[in-house]
Amino acid sequence: MSSYDLLIKGGNVWFPSGPSQVDVAIKDQKFADFGQIDTGKAKNIINAENLTVIPGVIDTQVHFREPGLEHKENIECGSRGAALGGVVGYFEMPNTDPPTINDSSLDYKFSKAEKTSWVDYSFFVGACPENIHSLSKLEKRKGVAGVKMFMGSSTGSLLVSNESDIEGVLKNGFRRVAVHCEDQERLEERQDLILGNPHVSRHEEWRDEYSALFATKKLIEIAKRNNRRVHTLHISTANEMDFLKNYKDIATVEVLPQHLTLSSPEAYERLGTLAQMNPPIRSKYHQEALWKALEKGIVDCIGSDHAPHTLEEKQRPYPHSPSGLTGVQTLVPIMLNHVNAGKLSLLRLIDLTSYGPARIYNLINKGRIALGYDADLTIVDLKKKKVIENNWIASRSSWTPYDGLEVTGWPVSTIVRGNIVMKDMEIIGKPIGKQIISSETF
Repeated sequence: MSSYDLLIKGGNVWFPSGPSQVDVAIKDQKFADFGQIDTGKAKNIINAENLTVIPGVIDTQVHFREPGLEHKENIECGSRGAALGGVVGYFEMPNTDPPTINDSSLDYKFSKAEKTSWVDYSFFVGACPENIHSLSKLEKRKGVAGVKMFMGSSTGSLLVSNESDIEGVLKNGFRRVAVHCEDQERLEERQDLILGNPHVSRHEEWRDEYSALFATKKLIEIAKRNNRRVHTLHISTANEMDFLKNYKDIATVEVLPQHLTLSSPEAYERLGTLAQMNPPIRSKYHQEALWKALEKGIVDCIGSDHAPHTLEEKQRPYPHSPSGLTGVQTLVPIMLNHVNAGKLSLLRLIDLTSYGPARIYNLINKGRIALGYDADLTIVDLKKKKVIENNWIASRSSWTPYDGLEVTGWPVSTIVRGNIVMKDMEIIGKPIGKQIISSETF
């Protein structure tokens, strides 16, 4: 009788202490043993020779658009893209239609994900003026990632821009609050900049570095006053990084592959409205500052901010074109390409995509290769060269801003709790996703 359900044989395995050439044995969805293990003891075997085995990548910011916007995306397609891209779990955002702001809207998402998600999942509850006093109850629900607050208007109807409402959100509850920081008042004051169908490059000027900085400063001031931990999403400016380095006691920091990879004016000239997102793609000056902040440890995690729209919607004349780029499926290849280019080490990438999410959100048995932990693995070929193409993208929107880009480094297997959900660019089996649980919900 077999001792193990799955054996990963001969890979270069990245433990918290560093890499080791050992076999990984999995039983009952958990890591069961490491070492030189007889293949006769396993029901199934993956030959990982010449491959790199890292803790399963967790994407802590995606928009899967269900319910209400399924023509752009849904949980099945979005999670299939995650699996194809080497992502074992995701945190999904609340700006759906209707928004995820109460028990019934959470119930709907959990019921859909239980049936259709290929990988593990957690959902944010959205903050709005109407639900401020129920947030502390909603955030305690099993499978809820935490509270998401939009300080500036973006995709969807959720907006908390009034200072007293922001204070109310941060007073009610104890979980870390993930925040989109753009100053709504400044955006409204500068709206004239986008009158008369200007070029999409005006997007960066309208939603400028100060709209981001003012909101981030306001958030930290209110968070400090209420002793509430916050997570600053998709930080895109040098100014914010210089400010946030002094507030690591209360604020964690996310950056996106988009801001680390694309820059203006080139992105707007080449991609047009396909490069439009909030906060915007910015200049090389800001991009270089993000890389320096990542190198110096100011950045805690990387999320994709996967925010799909159809090509037809994206190709509307600016400013009638919606903001948002696809990203969950390309997060791993893009960041591995940066590893190969010497922009960051593989260990730092693991910290940003596995250890960091687990640390920020106090995840139970997730984020590392260790005995007793969920057997989540992303197996990659660091030397594999591939061209990213639109026809590989599983999203219902069917496009990527990286179409035609050759990268070095590619995910070859995605393993979720010991279940092989992707191997050699093919989805395997059926959706098996389960809730990702935080210790703070117990």
